[in-house]
Amino acid sequence: MANTLNYALFGWYPYLCLTVFLLGSLVRFDREQYTWKTGSSQLLRRRQLRWGSNLFHVGILAIFAGHFVGLLTPIWIFDALGVTHTFKQGLAIVVGGVAGVLCFIGVSLLAHRRLFDARIRNTSSFGDIAILLLLWLQLTLGLSTIFVSLGHMDGHEMVKFMNWAQGVLTLQPSAAAYVADVHPIFKAHLILGMTVFLVFPFTRLVHVWSAPVWYLGRPGYQVVRTRFAGRRPSAAPYHAPIPAAARALPASPRSKS
Repeated sequence: MANTLNYALFGWYPYLCLTVFLLGSLVRFDREQYTWKTGSSQLLRRRQLRWGSNLFHVGILAIFAGHFVGLLTPIWIFDALGVTHTFKQGLAIVVGGVAGVLCFIGVSLLAHRRLFDARIRNTSSFGDIAILLLLWLQLTLGLSTIFVSLGHMDGHEMVKFMNWAQGVLTLQPSAAAYVADVHPIFKAHLILGMTVFLVFPFTRLVHVWSAPVWYLGRPGYQVVRTRFAGRRPSAAPYHAPIPAAARALPASPRSKS
């Protein structure tokens, strides 16, 4: 039973998350371009937003780069460069810890704005709040893994995660076996991290895909709101009055045949 559950979570679930992540993002970009935005609440509590957003983005970019390079770089490349597992483990703890703290502070500030400011909460969707809380929990788990990693400075536990991640991307059926015996907090961190990819296309996180150039080819539109939307429009068409100066101009002479 334990082996089946481990295979389902770390052998099958990653492919579900990656499929929804890629296809869901593509479908949303194709069909729902006007929802492809961050939905900023910049006009409310701007200072807290500025601090929270900057800290969050700096931290999350460093974390993503660290995980991408650390997990997906083949082990033989580190060996060829003379980077030992112990050094790599220590570097991951220090750099990842600093980036994680910055990101945690940032997402905490953003979540505080959403939850404790009535004006912002009323204009926030369920997805806006849910993704912030999901990221907050994921960062909490990630920072908690540091204390476990300090007991494995030889780096062998980290090698298991590298083999698992690279095994998933290279379609190895036995990839789940690499993380079968790791600490439960690492497993929770991996599962929640994959879940972030699963819900990614349905949240504001899709703006990660976009550079400003994407918006240049999008047709413009204008949303007009009125409190009289329920009233029937007047049957008589509206004609703008002609300015007096225009009426006073002499008519142009007709051309002779």
